[in-house]
Amino acid sequence: MSGFVEKPEPIQVPGLVHLHTGKVRELYRNEAGDLVMVASDRISAYDWVLPTEIPDKGRVLTQLSLWWFDQLADLVPHHVLSTELPAGAPADWAGRTLVCKSLRMAPVECVARGYLTGSGLAEYRESRTVCGLALPEGLVDGSELPAPIFTPATKAAVGEHDENVSYEEVARQVGADTAAQLRQATLAAYTRARDVARDRGIILADTKFEFGFDGDTLVVADEVLTPDSSRFWPADQWEPGHAQPSYDKQYVRDWLTSAESGWDRASEQPPPALPQRVVDATRAKYVEAYERLTGMSWS
Repeated sequence: MSGFVEKPEPIQVPGLVHLHTGKVRELYRNEAGDLVMVASDRISAYDWVLPTEIPDKGRVLTQLSLWWFDQLADLVPHHVLSTELPAGAPADWAGRTLVCKSLRMAPVECVARGYLTGSGLAEYRESRTVCGLALPEGLVDGSELPAPIFTPATKAAVGEHDENVSYEEVARQVGADTAAQLRQATLAAYTRARDVARDRGIILADTKFEFGFDGDTLVVADEVLTPDSSRFWPADQWEPGHAQPSYDKQYVRDWLTSAESGWDRASEQPPPALPQRVVDATRAKYVEAYERLTGMSWS
């Protein structure tokens, strides 16, 4: 059992219909039929949305996504229509709100991996494959792959794991043409982002995209290339053979699994609130990722 420790009540705004509460985002529909996405400061770990928020996290995710959408625009269009606040929205929504096209979403988490870690490493250790793709012998945690690979997953509900699937399964679900489009767009966007990040001293180990269709046009949606959807590693500390330091919520994971937290991950008890030093260190990592990738200072 997992999910929200304390599920928040969505804010009601005149003219907006609340559609969904996700791990991080609240989703609304406006009177024009467009989607309004609001990124909160919530943070999740081990399939739990924690009771403690990370200040500025929602704004960092939103502003970093906008920057990356621009970097990828010649490869794949994005879903953002406007960053203007809807009338009557709370002032706190500024900088964390996107008005987006309503798309016909592909029911696939489109994951690209350039390095071996996480669930890909676990599968490789068992079968020398990731999502059915054969990989060379001798790879270890953090190894760079011979070439980036497309390793899709099925979308899971809040509190459940996404499940890695083969490309053939994606083709069966969405059709061969759509599967080929998803794979091509995922690998093209990953390769562009990997090169941009590398120029800034950061390794993009893997990342997840979500795509939808605007008519017949494939469009990238949700968020892109943030510490929530990607593994970013400092290039000067990369050392295959063990877990890498990361620009993400590793401080949170490490504390939750420490003796200090007193939390048993295997139990059905929700995790405790985070101490202030873990909150501060996690916020600093998100801000550092934004500043190093974009070259802009966070204010």
